[in-house]
Amino acid sequence: MKKLTALLLALMMSLSVLAACGNDDDNPDATPESPAETPAEEPTGEANPLPEWDEYDALIKEIKSSTDFAAREALMHEAEDMLMETFGLVPLYYYNDIYLQKPDVKGIYSNPYGTKYFMYGTSPDNVLKLQLASEPDKLDPALNSTVDGATLAANTFVGLFTYNEKGELVPALAADYTESEDGLTYEFTLKDGLKWSDGSELTAKDFEYAWKRAANPDTGADYSYMFNTIAGFDDNDLQVTASEDGKKLTVVLAAPTAYFLDLVAFPTYLPLKKEAVEAPADYATNPGAWALEAGFVSNGAYTLQSWSHNENMVYVKNPNYYEADKVTIEKLELMLSDDDAAIFAAYNSGDLQFIDVIPTDEIASLLDNPEFNIVDQLGTYYVTFNVKSPLFEGKTAEQANAMRKAIALLIDRGYIAENIGQTGQQPANAFIPAGMMDGNGGIFKENNDGYTYPVEDSAGYFDPEYSDASVDEAVALLEEAGFEMTADGMLDASNPISFEYLTNDATAHVAVAEAIQQDLAVVGIDMKIKTLEWSVFLNERKAGNFDVARNGWIADFNDPINMLEMWTSDSGNNDAQFGK
Repeated sequence: MKKLTALLLALMMSLSVLAACGNDDDNPDATPESPAETPAEEPTGEANPLPEWDEYDALIKEIKSSTDFAAREALMHEAEDMLMETFGLVPLYYYNDIYLQKPDVKGIYSNPYGTKYFMYGTSPDNVLKLQLASEPDKLDPALNSTVDGATLAANTFVGLFTYNEKGELVPALAADYTESEDGLTYEFTLKDGLKWSDGSELTAKDFEYAWKRAANPDTGADYSYMFNTIAGFDDNDLQVTASEDGKKLTVVLAAPTAYFLDLVAFPTYLPLKKEAVEAPADYATNPGAWALEAGFVSNGAYTLQSWSHNENMVYVKNPNYYEADKVTIEKLELMLSDDDAAIFAAYNSGDLQFIDVIPTDEIASLLDNPEFNIVDQLGTYYVTFNVKSPLFEGKTAEQANAMRKAIALLIDRGYIAENIGQTGQQPANAFIPAGMMDGNGGIFKENNDGYTYPVEDSAGYFDPEYSDASVDEAVALLEEAGFEMTADGMLDASNPISFEYLTNDATAHVAVAEAIQQDLAVVGIDMKIKTLEWSVFLNERKAGNFDVARNGWIADFNDPINMLEMWTSDSGNNDAQFGK
């Protein structure tokens, strides 16, 4: 009934939606206009909508240095409380991963963090024709921050550790390692005979170079904060040292880190060849320039042979890979597209054997198809508010929080999960996903003796089930935020709320946006939808050129700190612009 109630308002908004899409999608290099394109100056005086963030930054540092696991867990709950108090993030559901794979393709696997490994699988003629996403944003593993980019990195580079077909962490280039009794010093010994794809020797010095480069602020890596567990990070003097003979890598940590081996399996920790990275004349100002075309030096199972931008990529087996004798799929042919109808048609015609994007309206018919795969993931699909958006001008921080929470409560998560997701996604009421460990031997998203969620029954920050009561609470919150409401629970014409919702143009994401648009129309909120091509969308969101945007985060390792430290003021993944 609620969808029908909003239908007329949603239809009236449709002309605005079309106008918001404009012609920018025809040109992926265009810079789209947005109400938030020029960040608002930080307000002064009483009406300051920006949350105070120094305390959050300090809390994350305390968590990173804590050696008391019980105290650390409590601090992480405190951090999530602070994050969710702002409602700058609006959780919608907890992720799972879906893909289609032909029955004659075997042995491909994925880890719990969404990274797929193709090298040890089998396919006809040892060639795999697949689709992961559209044009990749960055192929330099130090600069990547996308799931599709992580998969490309994992198949073209390899580090000290990796993941096997069971999702277990296992040594890769590390022959052995030792850990000091105090947990502060790791020494890795590399395997013999390691080579780059160009045949040159790969040594521990390549790891030292790559890690220090990624941690250096001048590089601009979104994930540079992943190195702050290593001593010397704050002074840009990372305590990572390769032995003179290049066989050993010694790492000194700032505090014991139980998940450090998970970190060394992460793309940002992959080795790089200095001579290749610094070959372009503008490498200092354009750090990823060395990996913008095919033929760059790597050390993984595959090298990039050809790249027709926005069309296709071809990867071929690297004979210098440390386990080249075990690589059974010798060529990857990637279609670069996010046109899910075209991708699905190519799969059905046999032109593709593996696809990672499936049209929303096809999912129901595929649920019993043995080629349709559903894989559990640790992650959260959510909406991000730009806390610096002009949308909140004239509000106090408390009013801005109330305004965002009201919008959060108006969203029917069950409808989105059941009718758009369709594969058993769990509606979300906290940012840290269900099933994530707490670093203290338990599950984080549970009530226990040390912590009880604000909404105890559902262990979260609000009731994830949509109801008339949630709409009533949203109306009350809007009034608290200073908006006048009519007797029938609609925004008074004297104080409208109108904003733009940014998303990439895959049908599932657009369908979620349309559902939210109708939900918000129930109280008269006017939400326009703007769709962009994938890489343009990523860069606009990162730059803060938006009011509200769709977002998602799949964990990089199984510890809540991974999903909390990304929101520090200096994090490259802080799309909400907290503390910026």
